[in-house]
Amino acid sequence: MAPLKWWETATIYQIYPRSFQDSNGDGIGDLPGITSRLDYIANLGVDAIWISPFFKSPQKDFGYDVSDYCDINPEYGTLADFDEMIAKAHELGLKLMIDIVPAHCSDQHAWFQESRQSRDNPKADWFHWVDPLDDGSAPTNWLSFFGGRAWSWEPRRQQYYLHNFLASQPNLNHANPAVRDALTDVARFWFDRGVDGFRLDAVHTINADEAPYQDNKPNLNFVPGPMPQDQQPFFRQLHDSAQLNQPAIQQFSEAFRAVADSYEGDKFLMGELHGDDPILASQTFTAPGRLHATYNFNLLEWGGLSVAGLKEAITKAIGAFNETGRLTFAFSNHDVPRVATRQLAPLGLTEDQQEAMQLLLLKLEISLIGSTCIFQGEELACADIQDIPIDQMQDPWGIEFAPIFLGRDTCRTPMVWDSKAPQGGFSDANQTWLPVAEAHKKRAGLEEAGRDGSVYQDLAAFLAWRKTQPAMMTANQMTEVTGGETELVFDRISETQTLRCRFDFENLTASFEEI
Repeated sequence: MAPLKWWETATIYQIYPRSFQDSNGDGIGDLPGITSRLDYIANLGVDAIWISPFFKSPQKDFGYDVSDYCDINPEYGTLADFDEMIAKAHELGLKLMIDIVPAHCSDQHAWFQESRQSRDNPKADWFHWVDPLDDGSAPTNWLSFFGGRAWSWEPRRQQYYLHNFLASQPNLNHANPAVRDALTDVARFWFDRGVDGFRLDAVHTINADEAPYQDNKPNLNFVPGPMPQDQQPFFRQLHDSAQLNQPAIQQFSEAFRAVADSYEGDKFLMGELHGDDPILASQTFTAPGRLHATYNFNLLEWGGLSVAGLKEAITKAIGAFNETGRLTFAFSNHDVPRVATRQLAPLGLTEDQQEAMQLLLLKLEISLIGSTCIFQGEELACADIQDIPIDQMQDPWGIEFAPIFLGRDTCRTPMVWDSKAPQGGFSDANQTWLPVAEAHKKRAGLEEAGRDGSVYQDLAAFLAWRKTQPAMMTANQMTEVTGGETELVFDRISETQTLRCRFDFENLTASFEEI
């Protein structure tokens, strides 16, 4: 059996840079701040870090609206700061991944600024420009993820342009090969600086549609749900099989893979992918010669999952990908409420059981095949912060739909490092970009790293033990998930070891037995 690549078993620590560590007292986290905390991450025993966008951006969607893919937003630092950070990470044995946004950019990007000027400039067709209907209205009834129409009017061209998210995030036209070439140039820029891989944001929203654009049909069985897109009966399904198999979209995946394969060191491409049929979508994007793995949403259910729900979600994901490393699991990230909070209600637990629940979930996801992403603060069992005053909210999604839907600020509050320091040791500023959560001060990172029995220390011990287990590290094979109403049981199997993994949600414990 061939040795596995590093990413096939990696535990990856996700950093939301705006909220990790402020080094210059402006209330916003930055790259030098991350560098100063890399020892904390390395001592946890993870294999890699993934940093959410820090590129030049007007920050209307906090970095997911890129105005220059090859430069650093000044509030995060400089390219020299990046080079120092990656050098320190590699010195500590950490791989470093960054977050590329391939489906859209900012309306402040030079590409869009040129494209919007006329219908005949060199970048005229780098975005989706469509004539209005005869009555002047938008070409289709499509709605955006963030509310309102997915089309905005540009008077200079007398046309509408498409945006899946904010109007300031125009969709790139992936039917144009020049767009693909520009993005692969971005990949080379960062690989040349030593980056070990990319997390490709929202690849299911890459768009290569061409006229005629079709209206969504009304859903006669529509019932409003908890998420904003569940409250929009004409919401466009961007991720059906026909969409995902458009040649231009998968040509992008193949071109990015070819660039990654041209570098030494097993570069890793992980695509964030959500959809009505996530298994089919993952199979499409990770077909030979495309992305290495997809970031799986099966465990990221907004309202949490019961034990039966966990069993079903894992079974569905594993069924199609057993004996491969083509899946990346996560329970929390920068877009959903923290799992320590999400999993309390459906399982009938109290807040007193928060630490045990968080550790159990971390051990569960790390024991599955493929790679795992841990969101900053999970190693501290941080809860979601759902009492941020509306006038202090920053997330455009939450601002649009509050108070019915609070958006993503609730999981993005700054890290607390020192319970006794001003702003919890995150910043010297009088005011931080989001308020520091008082509830997190009892879970300060530096203090928990030194406290016997903390989630941080127990997770570090588990990760160290895992690296000694052939069933976990030399093969991506597991059996069907079984167990009673309150447990999940499966075996991890390699040529030299079978390890029975049991997760007890009644007593909130995990056990591992070699059989």
